[in-house]
Amino acid sequence: VSAEDALAAVEPKRRSAPVRYAVVELLSREGCLSSSEISYYTGATMQTLRGLKKAGLVEFSEREVLRVSRYDDAPAREDIVLNGEQQAAFDGLCTLLGREGGSAALLHGVTASGKTQVYIRLIEEALTRGKTAMLLVPEIALTPQMLRRFTAQFGSDVAMLHSALPLTERYDQWKRIRRGEVRVVLGTRSAVFAPLQNLGLIILDEEQETSYQSENPPRYHARDVAQFRCAQNDALLLLGSATPTIETAYAAKNSRYQVFSLHKRFNDLPLPKVLIADMKDELRQGNETSIGHALRAELEKNIERGEQSILFLNRRGSARMLLCGECGYVPQCPRCSVPMTYHSANERLMCHYCGHSEAVVDRCSECGGLMKRVGSGTQKVEQELFDLFPKAKVLRMDADTIGASRGHEALLREFEEKNIPILLGTQMVAKGLDFENVTLVGVLDADLSLYAQNYHAAERTYSLLAQVVGRAGRGERPGRAVIQTYHPENEVIQAAAKQDYETFYQNELRMRSLRRYPPFADLFTLTVSGLDELRVIAAARALCDALRYASSQPPLSGLDVEVLGPAGAPVVKVNNRYRYCVYLCGKGGSVLRRTVSEYLLAFYARKENRGLDIFADCNALQ
Repeated sequence: VSAEDALAAVEPKRRSAPVRYAVVELLSREGCLSSSEISYYTGATMQTLRGLKKAGLVEFSEREVLRVSRYDDAPAREDIVLNGEQQAAFDGLCTLLGREGGSAALLHGVTASGKTQVYIRLIEEALTRGKTAMLLVPEIALTPQMLRRFTAQFGSDVAMLHSALPLTERYDQWKRIRRGEVRVVLGTRSAVFAPLQNLGLIILDEEQETSYQSENPPRYHARDVAQFRCAQNDALLLLGSATPTIETAYAAKNSRYQVFSLHKRFNDLPLPKVLIADMKDELRQGNETSIGHALRAELEKNIERGEQSILFLNRRGSARMLLCGECGYVPQCPRCSVPMTYHSANERLMCHYCGHSEAVVDRCSECGGLMKRVGSGTQKVEQELFDLFPKAKVLRMDADTIGASRGHEALLREFEEKNIPILLGTQMVAKGLDFENVTLVGVLDADLSLYAQNYHAAERTYSLLAQVVGRAGRGERPGRAVIQTYHPENEVIQAAAKQDYETFYQNELRMRSLRRYPPFADLFTLTVSGLDELRVIAAARALCDALRYASSQPPLSGLDVEVLGPAGAPVVKVNNRYRYCVYLCGKGGSVLRRTVSEYLLAFYARKENRGLDIFADCNALQ
């Protein structure tokens, strides 16, 4: 029945059946609507709608409505004009698109050099050639900001995938990709498996980030999966970073990747001026807070000018631990071999490995002495900032705030739109964020990652410092940064302050060469875990002995293989499971990998290893 005939049919009963008339009038004006929309605008029940259907005045039909996040406030599409360096990089990368067998390249540019603009132009080129494209980012916090920009450029042709999306929305996004309804995928690590057809380009932004490696089954590195997919689809893999890993830079210098460099910031903006503040001087002057005098003075200037600041501390909670001043007792997690972290927000001690928590006690359970709070976390620094600047609002961004309330997107939008003076956070504020009014960055404890039990410690420290300093001065006003450290003379901190990657690279490469660390050899870590510590140690020792014997026999005997261990993992017990490691170091490549695979299978075949687990990691990032 036509809309006119339906209206004519209900007109005589307009007064006695106003809801029926309102429904027909609404549908004649709007066309097809969902039952919930009709009910919202007219108050009609399903019984009313069924009555209209029985009378032949309306028709029911089913239509799939996908649950997909929309960004109606996305900025207008911009015509991207590349500068000379960007254009040269873009032109060179275009020649690599569609090469048989795939290709790989590194886009190495200082912070704020305009790598994202090159990404967008390259994706446009891939789409023009009838291909699809994928951009991976390391942090969920970066996806909303990036999605708005990509929505402005590509409209509804973009799908987003990451673990924080509701499962239903993630499934609907996957269906859109599978059907070919979108040609661009934006997401975090797991998005590398998105079922894009006719793939032409995969971009790993901030390729140095450890979050691209999955520590839980299935264990994989997004870069390796991307490399495989590109080889299968004759696609281009582009790694982008201001601070590439030593392995990536070494491979590029040895022609495994083509390198395109951006040496200057976009629009010739200057790099931030960096002050290295010696915190030993602060202690001598009696300042025991996390905010040194130099950083405090710079924060005051920014607050007065109405400019914004980002403060970085890679430790959440209020204090690193509680310590008895009498006997030295430290409350440990009963499930893990780590001290618990004090959280002032809920007055509890919490384990950041397994989630166990306990109420805080003022007295030592061992001797009755008074418990002291040792070290600082983001919660404690937040309180110190409130005390120093009572009229300035502070936003805290860490796993506690984004997990318990509004999430990354709402917090970052509030920071930008309400011009909040200070954003304090963990490593999620250290990379990828782009706010024009941020002119000051403060690093509260630059030494935290410098002495970690991992050969990546120096690399990770350089990357974090260089990246977070690069958040400042991305608008018209110049940026400044204050790096607080107890080791101001350290060459890693000095290089990061100058954003001098080449000096850092050469120094680190020399150290790794002396110690036979990657990229000069492969380092396999075989971790045995189980509930019984003695059984785990025995199994790890047997594995170590077997590998030592194998390393003296062909095919390993000529590869200068070294077997070390067994030794406890950096954190021996996690969630009641003990972990011991055996290390295998050598240059064997595929031979070593095949040997490790054989020993993993043999481990599970042994009866005495029942109930134990084992996994291997090559050149472990954690």
